[in-house]
Amino acid sequence: MSSADAFINLYRHGFVRVAVAVPDVRVADPAFNAAQSLALLREAAARHAILAVFPELGLSAYSCDDLFHQQALLDAAQAALRGLLDATRSLPLVAVLGMPLRVDSLLYNCAVVVHRGHILGAVPKTYLPNYREFYELRQFTPGDTAGFQRITLCGQPGIPFASELIFRAENLPAFRFAIEICEDLWTPIPPSSLAALAGATVLVNLSASNITIGKEDYRRQLAANQSARAIAAYVYSAAGPGESTTDLAWDGHGMIHENGSCLAETQRFADHPQLLTADVDLERLEADRMRQNSFGQARARHRAALERFQAVPFVLDIPAGRLPLQRAYERFPYVPSDAASRDRRCREVYAIQVQGLVKRMRSAGIERVVIGVSGGLDSTQALLVCAKAMDAMGLPRSNILAYTLPGFATGERTLDQARRLIRLIGAHAGEIDVRPSCMQMFRDIGHPFANGEGVHDLTFENVQAGERTSHLFRLANLHGALVVGTSDLTELALGWCTYGVGDHMSHYSLNASVPKTLVQYLIRWAARTHQFGEALSPLLEAVAATEISPELIPGDHGGQPGQRSEEIVGPYELQDFHLYYILRFGYAPSKVAFLAWSAWHDEDAGRWPDMAGALCHRYDIGTIKRWLGVFLRRFFQTSQYKRSCVPNSPKVGSGGSLSPRGDYRAPSDGEAAAWLSDLERIPDRVDAGG
Repeated sequence: MSSADAFINLYRHGFVRVAVAVPDVRVADPAFNAAQSLALLREAAARHAILAVFPELGLSAYSCDDLFHQQALLDAAQAALRGLLDATRSLPLVAVLGMPLRVDSLLYNCAVVVHRGHILGAVPKTYLPNYREFYELRQFTPGDTAGFQRITLCGQPGIPFASELIFRAENLPAFRFAIEICEDLWTPIPPSSLAALAGATVLVNLSASNITIGKEDYRRQLAANQSARAIAAYVYSAAGPGESTTDLAWDGHGMIHENGSCLAETQRFADHPQLLTADVDLERLEADRMRQNSFGQARARHRAALERFQAVPFVLDIPAGRLPLQRAYERFPYVPSDAASRDRRCREVYAIQVQGLVKRMRSAGIERVVIGVSGGLDSTQALLVCAKAMDAMGLPRSNILAYTLPGFATGERTLDQARRLIRLIGAHAGEIDVRPSCMQMFRDIGHPFANGEGVHDLTFENVQAGERTSHLFRLANLHGALVVGTSDLTELALGWCTYGVGDHMSHYSLNASVPKTLVQYLIRWAARTHQFGEALSPLLEAVAATEISPELIPGDHGGQPGQRSEEIVGPYELQDFHLYYILRFGYAPSKVAFLAWSAWHDEDAGRWPDMAGALCHRYDIGTIKRWLGVFLRRFFQTSQYKRSCVPNSPKVGSGGSLSPRGDYRAPSDGEAAAWLSDLERIPDRVDAGG
């Protein structure tokens, strides 16, 4: 096996594959039920899952009622478990099975944890429903009355038996799971809440929740909310085909959630057994727990209750070799793929940006803004926000003092787009050619360009950017206005802005937490929903399709820009992907590259929504590694000093901002060595097959 194949293995990057099993059952027929469970266990192992969760009382069936008091049924359930122990010795996964279990003359509704023929532990149900259609107290004893003890089961002595057990994989430390059973989730403080505080990252629920109209939505909300509150994965299996329909019906509703997001669900009311698998990101859960320090505070406040939890260690058989994710990662994490979600996201982004600008103007007692409009993405988005802000304040759009500031490299296309944008928006239009003032600066500082030499160095670029910003600030002084900044989150991450007197500075910055890919989509959305009238929409589409360039170095005579930003700092779509997972979760570069490869190596997957096939690029692992290296050097090594003194700006998305007063605080003279060292773990090539 090559190192490249080993790199494409989900378990190497903090993921685990878990399974929800919904077998066919026969009421009071443990032998049949065990055979059905074994078939699903073998399928789960073939899919490389390391955990398989079965429904509540699945070995006997849940709907046995008073048959649970029959010795023959209890003996048959233990015989079925014994048979499963023998049959699973060669299966490299953990099974969580439901069965009735008699301990010290009391009957418990239990989850039994089995691994390679050994019983790791048994967890009794804590809360027994005794209302409406449920009357479990008629047959069972609450699990928390048992305390902690060790029992002998199927000839195996010393098995932990308690409600507060956490099963911990010693060779996969982040994989720690705890168990609750059905009604436990419906209580005000589910046992899994304390289990999560005690360290469990995966919460397992064996359920036999029957179905009534609308119950599946409530059940789904409970599981999703519990996974979010506990910052955990929640693996839920419910009884399905074969349970008694004397008075109830069953829909076999299995679910896997991760921190509030649903990863997978079974087909409800299926008339056949089902096995549902999903890849859970344990590193994401641990990262969120570390950052959300109220989680740690809750742990401290419940210390006494957490001391009752006991760890049950075991060693996993971690699947080796090439094992790609079955979980889909969107190429554009800042742009939802669902149409309704995108529409809501775009409306809310505008609302946040508008509210921020309106508040700042009212607080300053100012009714005008000054903005430089280049005809490119960022200044267009900022201009649109200014227009909405003026509308919200009941002020004329002519209070937007919009200036084009052509320089030595300004293209005809972008200049024309800028002029038309200003006119169609209804802003006050002004144009100042900055070349004369730039030439004066060149003469003052002795730059060779002043003597006719074609020297297009960094000074040549920054003089133009500085002159533009200097003019905008003096115009703001003259007219009693605020200078509106336009630079976006991606540019701040990459340090792709001119520090100080340049596009780095303004009185108030609108796009500072909006990444480039989202800016592009916001403009397309505004065009396609005619937010500013049908006359402006074609122009907005043209802006969104314009090649991205700072236009500071003259291009050729064919009108092509002399600079293409993405040839220098990398493809924005890929760098935004890197930015999201590094900023939001703090992932190591090797994991970010694995996720990027998973999202981008297939030409047919992850197309940009509603873009008619545009930007459906493919990136191999070598290309990803190259541009990720550029990102790491610019983000961690060279650009923090610019972010340490950025203007005020509203935070827009949960993906984070780079404001030193908000999401991200870092030393300006830090080193990128640790990240670049991890970058070397990424192979230069990965074969497409496998």
